[in-house]
Amino acid sequence: MKPFFLAAAAFVSAACAAPGAAQNTPVSPSLSYADLADLAVAAPVAAHVRVHDADVLGAREAPNVRPGWRRFLIEADVVALIRGPGGIPARVSYLIDLPNDSRGRPPRLGRRAEFLLLAHRVPNRPDELRLAAPDAQIPYTPAAAETLRAIARDSSAADTAPQITGIGRAFHVPGSLPGESETQIFLQTAGNRPISLNVLRRPGEQPRWSVALSEIVDAAAAPPEPDTFLWYRLACTLPARLPPSALTEAEPDEARAIHADYGLIIQGLGPCARTRARG
Repeated sequence: MKPFFLAAAAFVSAACAAPGAAQNTPVSPSLSYADLADLAVAAPVAAHVRVHDADVLGAREAPNVRPGWRRFLIEADVVALIRGPGGIPARVSYLIDLPNDSRGRPPRLGRRAEFLLLAHRVPNRPDELRLAAPDAQIPYTPAAAETLRAIARDSSAADTAPQITGIGRAFHVPGSLPGESETQIFLQTAGNRPISLNVLRRPGEQPRWSVALSEIVDAAAAPPEPDTFLWYRLACTLPARLPPSALTEAEPDEARAIHADYGLIIQGLGPCARTRARG
């Protein structure tokens, strides 16, 4: 490993938050879609890499490592760039904190071990990366790589689901027939992009709900499939119950109907399963 990079590593470790500060355990080999999406949305760079060299830094080079952990300086070859506008060099370097093994020794990182990285570029150092989270070095599997590619593609699409910041107004309109009604719940988003939840009830039919990402509501649209980016935006952000502020314009009967329809949506989305701790 190039000698000059040890000085750079000490500088980066002192200038940036300690990689282990927010996490107490290494990443689980089996991450859920939500886990991967949490990491991916915070990372402008996603890459499949193969370890070329891994050096354990000493206490002088990494003075702020928590007890029982060691800081590694890793050089890795880029096998495939999943996301990274402008590209990255064929070989990159980064720091990571890892726990000692059961005998108190630094874990072994074999050459040619493969990982998926979620990272930021280091300013003015094109071949250095900074992990987006302490556990953003993920053991490579084809399934995890394919999921990351899908998340990167869907999250950067022009019509992608926006980040939800809150819930706006909710409205309920009875239909002309008994048992017929429509509920519309407007969501607040980053950038004020339109998104609404819609529930349609008709006599003798199962209630249907859908999501509109524009001003136009398609009542025939299907709910989002689990483990898709739109599902993630909703299932991992929406509260279990509507806030009172969403119902300020609703009469008591309308409010009860809106609560019931919102519960239908939450039940349809299902839980946002996560296996990793979030700092």
